Amino acid sequence: MADNLQDQLYQKIREGLLAGRFQPGERLKIRDLAAEWGTSPMPVRAALQRLVAEGALEGEPQRSVRVPPMTRQRYQDIFQVRLGLEGLAVELATPRLSPANLAELRHCVARMDQAIEQRQVQAYLDANSQFHLCLYGACGNPVLLRSIESLWLQIGPFFNRLFTGADLSLRLNDFHEEAFAAIEAGDAKAARQAMEQDLIYFARFLLNLLELEPGEVAAR
Repeated sequence: MADNLQDQLYQKIREGLLAGRFQPGERLKIRDLAAEWGTSPMPVRAALQRLVAEGALEGEPQRSVRVPPMTRQRYQDIFQVRLGLEGLAVELATPRLSPANLAELRHCVARMDQAIEQRQVQAYLDANSQFHLCLYGACGNPVLLRSIESLWLQIGPFFNRLFTGADLSLRLNDFHEEAFAAIEAGDAKAARQAMEQDLIYFARFLLNLLELEPGEVAAR
């Protein structure tokens, strides 16, 4: 029972990281999480330590845990790997998607449109992570999928920054719509290209934001 609870808590925190529900640099307090979920601190601590071991969180003195802060160099390093892996996953997944997968992707695109219109940040991030991970999950290569999810655990908390520019939000769903149209047409290469353009476009925006971070400016 304890192991099952620990797994459930691990999945909750993991899903939160993937969907950007935690901020870069945010400290995760064991007692606060235990109180929120109505459990004892022990399974929460164990779940957090699993994520520390995976590199999604980092330990600090006195057993506290935090979401790693994001730097320009770290983002750039992660992005370079994501571009190749996620592009490959889209190309492999496109011919393997089931009607249920296609319905889920279509629903995610609609939810993202609605969230952008209503300025609901977390609703957009939830649908965005579901769209990408549903698509990649059909790639048929478990090694590739694990690598992508590991990178998303590190980058997910930073996606909140997409909403710091009001004008940018209007383009947040363009590439998803292009990718989905290509997927429906069965054009794996066009779907890959659209998804790579999505990654490239927003990487430029987020790297520019990081350029303006106080720590980055001071380091120059």
